[in-house]
Amino acid sequence: MREWFVVSRISAGFVAVLVGYTSSAVIIFQAAAAAGASEQQISSWMWALGLGMAITSIGLSWYHKKPILTAWSTPGAALLVTSLAGLTINQAVGAFLFSSLLITLCGLSGLIDKLIRWIPQSVASAMLAGVLLQFSLQLFKSLESQFMLVGLMLLCYLVIRHLAARYVMLVTLLLGCCFAYYLGILDWSTVNVQLARPEWVSPAFSWQAIIGVGLPLFIVTMASQNMPGIAALHGNGYRPAISPLITCTGLTGLLLAPFGGYAFNLAAITAAICMGKEADADPAKRYYAAMWAGIFYLLLGLAGATVVSLFAAFPQELVMAIAGLALMNTIANSLAGALVQQEGREAAIITFLVTASSVNLFGIASAFWGLSLGLLVHYLAQALSQKA
Repeated sequence: MREWFVVSRISAGFVAVLVGYTSSAVIIFQAAAAAGASEQQISSWMWALGLGMAITSIGLSWYHKKPILTAWSTPGAALLVTSLAGLTINQAVGAFLFSSLLITLCGLSGLIDKLIRWIPQSVASAMLAGVLLQFSLQLFKSLESQFMLVGLMLLCYLVIRHLAARYVMLVTLLLGCCFAYYLGILDWSTVNVQLARPEWVSPAFSWQAIIGVGLPLFIVTMASQNMPGIAALHGNGYRPAISPLITCTGLTGLLLAPFGGYAFNLAAITAAICMGKEADADPAKRYYAAMWAGIFYLLLGLAGATVVSLFAAFPQELVMAIAGLALMNTIANSLAGALVQQEGREAAIITFLVTASSVNLFGIASAFWGLSLGLLVHYLAQALSQKA
């Protein structure tokens, strides 16, 4: 039982959920509103997403004894905000089911495992570093608007990580909250506690919704979310069979789509927080941090409509600072893994730069394009060297 109550694991799980919710919960509300959801239905969306992420994160982490964290599809939510106009919420649910069905079939077929064997470790690590880079850059960007708050958190991190690395993120977060309250930018008065109630929405299927929403949602979730999630696992030395994980997220979507669980996938940015040394010095024990994140997912899912008001209390600079600090070590390790060998370094740096550029082509985020171009460069170089 003592294995559960380790401060570093609890704090890593909490920070992971904090970062995930504060960075994109508002987008979920916008997507639900675009679908024409009522206030009760929006609350149901948050319930379904929290429950789905909780069950998969706790279950998969416990079964595999690895920090496997799932998340909602943030690019998918952004896609929904702009794609659901003119559709009913019933048609939207039909599109969610179609997307989750494709994800499930992708996992059951074993196709994803075959694709992974074609991705060199250096390219996967470079993509992960590119995905995470923006968060640490925002840490220093936040100094412009909240120099004292972010500067104090940075100093605290640099000192505590040498004195008590296990507690560094918790101490830094608590210090940031206390100082933000002192500055008058942490306001709990806007928080309203309200439990969520699930509400079933019967699906309606239309070709317009399936082609215009369901298929793009599948592509975005797989390319922009699951691939970085796989890279996060591999980049940190964890190599579970991927197909069952993808199948599990797809099945969860099939079960919870009528309640608002539009898409589930492997997490990358938040998962990296649970995979670092700050979560636990022993890599074999870091899965407890992912399970704690699952517990926090569940609590926030039950809170439903409270989520946005709760996390709105935190100033954006505090969130960016804690995320950037939590991911700094992971970025360093990923870059080291990507560039350690001379062979393949060109493909790795191109992957990193394209991914970090945040370029978005045809509605697909930069992680996909970075990976694609990196693989092209890698195999082109390999073919040319064989001919030479």
